[in-house]
Amino acid sequence: MMKFLFMMIFMMPFCFMKKMFWMVQMMMMMMMFLFMNLNLSIMNFCNMSYMMSVDIMSYGLILLSIWVIILMIMASENLYKENYYINFFMFNILFLLIMLYMTFSVMNLFMFYMFFEGSLIPTLLLIIGWGYQPERIQAGMYLLFYTLFVSLPLLIGIFYIFDKMNCLMIYFLKFFNLNFYFLYFSMILAFLVKMPMYFVHLWLPKAHVEAPVSGSMILAGIMLKLGGYGLLRVLIFLQELNLKMNYIWIVISLLGGFYISLKCFCQVDIKSLIAYSSVAHMSLVISGIMVMNYWGYMGSYILMIGHGLCSSGMFCLANILYERLHSRSLYINKGLMNFMPSMSLWWFLLLSSNMAAPPSLNLMGEISLMNSLMSWSWFSMIALMLISFFSAGYSLYLYSFTQHGKYYVGIYSYYTGVSREYLMLMLHWLPLNIMILKVDYSMIWF
Repeated sequence: MMKFLFMMIFMMPFCFMKKMFWMVQMMMMMMMFLFMNLNLSIMNFCNMSYMMSVDIMSYGLILLSIWVIILMIMASENLYKENYYINFFMFNILFLLIMLYMTFSVMNLFMFYMFFEGSLIPTLLLIIGWGYQPERIQAGMYLLFYTLFVSLPLLIGIFYIFDKMNCLMIYFLKFFNLNFYFLYFSMILAFLVKMPMYFVHLWLPKAHVEAPVSGSMILAGIMLKLGGYGLLRVLIFLQELNLKMNYIWIVISLLGGFYISLKCFCQVDIKSLIAYSSVAHMSLVISGIMVMNYWGYMGSYILMIGHGLCSSGMFCLANILYERLHSRSLYINKGLMNFMPSMSLWWFLLLSSNMAAPPSLNLMGEISLMNSLMSWSWFSMIALMLISFFSAGYSLYLYSFTQHGKYYVGIYSYYTGVSREYLMLMLHWLPLNIMILKVDYSMIWF
């Protein structure tokens, strides 16, 4: 695992050389290829070196991180054209990738905490440095304070575990059962805010709306998954207490998911709508993890990967419109089927994946999440029905509003999609719908 870290560190000087923008991306593609061909043991941690190792869960999320970051560079060509602090942008993205890679691959709980919080800094720089509106400072503050407010209890909880157990290796902690209420809440809240759970979700729409396209893609694609990954790792040694307390989180998540789905219909900003739909999907993931059964764990893992690709692709689409019309308002982005009929197909494909239509990974994830939640309680069926129905509803609402209707007369100079954009969308959509053929890898590792 160390070899990939060194590869990323030695890529850093390339960021500051002239005409190396695409070269860095090519090197990341090469790294992606090398990482995909890792020799994996499905059941256990493997490829261990210096406190780092990989199992199936972290493997999938690291792959997703590298993939989304390659696509972020592809989506940010506008910065390259305008030469807008492009060297620092590349350095920032590479630093972010190192942070994410370390978060998913370290075995030590304290190191995990350090990189978990460290990934916040490059994201904040992305939003404040390359965002569009003056409100991005406020969005950055929201992001920072929501996350940091609950990360101190997590740190104290980790110190407490070390004090009691003299061990912070995630793999060994599964043999313990820590039955303390304060510890439980302090360990779990940081991840719930990061997911984000309803009631602590306000930072997400703000951050998405103000972030540049690369910031939105990494936020939707990977940052929300950090919370889920942390929960899956931490709940192993808090099982007994979680089985007593899980109804709180499940009820909040399911009702919150339903309410957020309704709120999606009120949005007039395309990015804001996609951001709120992310909150609705993540609410299902939280409840699936909290039920603590096999189907819930599998479903949440698959849905996290599916949502990472799908949501990131939709932010790309929103940015493609923003680059042409300089507006994200639904009232101005209308009747676009007249201008870009082929882009309309990509809107349809990604939005249908968002509402969990076959053959997307989202469908597989949602089916197994429903399975787990209904085995937990029949009452959850009502909320699940509503969330699924409204998720189809707001996806159709977004599609019909942007593609149909009378187009805005102010569109004077308008160019259709370029091959880079179609390639970028295909690289989002293809893995999302092809990976369902090998979904057994995600289903057998527990």
